Amino acid sequence: MKKRSKKIFLFFFGVIACTLLIACSSNDPAPVEPVENYVPTPKPLTIPPIFERLLPTPFVPSDNPQTEEGIALGRKLFYDPILSGDGTQACASCHSPSNSFTDDTRFSIGIDGIEGTRNSMPLYNLAWNTGNKFFWDGRANSIEHQAFEPVTNPIEMHNTWENAVASLQGDAQYPELFNKAFGTATISKELTAKAIAQFERTLISANSPFDRYLEGENSLTPQEINGFAIFMDETRGDCFHCHGNEFSPLWTDNIFHNNGLDAIITDKGLGNVTGDPNDDGKFKSPSLRNLAFTAPYMHDGRFATLDEVINHYSEGLVYSPTIDPLMKAISTGGVHLTEPDKADLKAFLLSLSDPSFINNPNFQDPN
Repeated sequence: MKKRSKKIFLFFFGVIACTLLIACSSNDPAPVEPVENYVPTPKPLTIPPIFERLLPTPFVPSDNPQTEEGIALGRKLFYDPILSGDGTQACASCHSPSNSFTDDTRFSIGIDGIEGTRNSMPLYNLAWNTGNKFFWDGRANSIEHQAFEPVTNPIEMHNTWENAVASLQGDAQYPELFNKAFGTATISKELTAKAIAQFERTLISANSPFDRYLEGENSLTPQEINGFAIFMDETRGDCFHCHGNEFSPLWTDNIFHNNGLDAIITDKGLGNVTGDPNDDGKFKSPSLRNLAFTAPYMHDGRFATLDEVINHYSEGLVYSPTIDPLMKAISTGGVHLTEPDKADLKAFLLSLSDPSFINNPNFQDPN
């Protein structure tokens, strides 16, 4: 080979080598090709025996079946602040596992330091919300729909879905994870919400002392047993109409009620969604599970303790035009429990709490 030709060859060889070296050392994620006919690994919900026996089949939409890859992706997204406008806030910021996936403050604070106006709802047993109305006011009609809103809410994550999707698409890991979960590396807000919903459906709580009592696995104290009797007694606690009984162990009817909190209604709740003034002041009955971890209480977190909640129904009811007919003791301001009955009712309510749920390793931050 002539010297000139050899120099030219070496020059072009060097250029190619440098180009390859730069490409290999780039931080940009490599493109992920869609997988044709890819089917992720099915992972049906694990239904506790007490739910299997007493509750209807949990609702899982046909276009978003539970899969190992989808659940894993949803869990990662739930704990990742990448969805927020400044990358500082995740779903878990306001829905902490230690608080049964709610917040221990009255109003959660968004990325701009602004407080919300309602207490964040706990997240568990969502697949049995057969009415498919979510949030305190029922404005979302599915778990997937519920997952859309915090990202764009100006007092929460304060982002746009276009920006959130761009952040995910540009990440080194997410395109491949979406490919594994949904067979496409092209990320969308719909697939993001589907993954989060898959994870949230796995958040099942059914291992409280009262659950084990119903299954014949343990006993309750006399105080807890009397507290349950008060709960079921229309002349005393009268709680079961809105919160179920031993044959309906969600401990909520998932229906909207005005429970006598305010004489003048400023937050219309369901009325804001339906536009019907007869719905003003109605909010979804929260589940009574895990009350040991979910303080403060009510839609606006006004009650810091469970004792205050019990006192409200005992002697704090106030009339307003849309108060629920189930608040039968409104004329006397409440059911007027004795102090021993209040203590026993509280003991029963706390027996509905499930420490294994908040400590489940499958629900913790995977990062």
